[in-house]
Amino acid sequence: MRNIESNLQIACVRWFRLQYPRKANLLNSVPNGGARNAITGAIIKKEGAVRGVADLELNMAAHGYHGLKIEMKTAKGRQSPFQKQWQKDIEAQGYLYAIVRSVDDFAELLRWYLDEPPKARLQGRLTFSK
Repeated sequence: MRNIESNLQIACVRWFRLQYPRKANLLNSVPNGGARNAITGAIIKKEGAVRGVADLELNMAAHGYHGLKIEMKTAKGRQSPFQKQWQKDIEAQGYLYAIVRSVDDFAELLRWYLDEPPKARLQGRLTFSK
């Protein structure tokens, strides 16, 4: 993950933990990105790391989904082929997948997912399917 995406993710996690302290432990990161040496890379692959996995996951069922998987992207960022395939695979299992490009979008998505009144409609602003 690039530093801009990392900073976005840090801000989103901070917002979530302040807004939903009782649910803070249900949101976690998947630390697949970042520079690693070959030995560490081989170890995490053996431990089960998979290319394309979303950056964050909210382990809470809502709106008929088993949970929420969130990919952080910059304004111009695009999914890799591995990320697109993982999205298809995870959606087929009943999870919601969303691409988030700002803290405001993250907040709106989480308010919707957790059944709070959104400030604006989600249609067309956030990238997620179903």
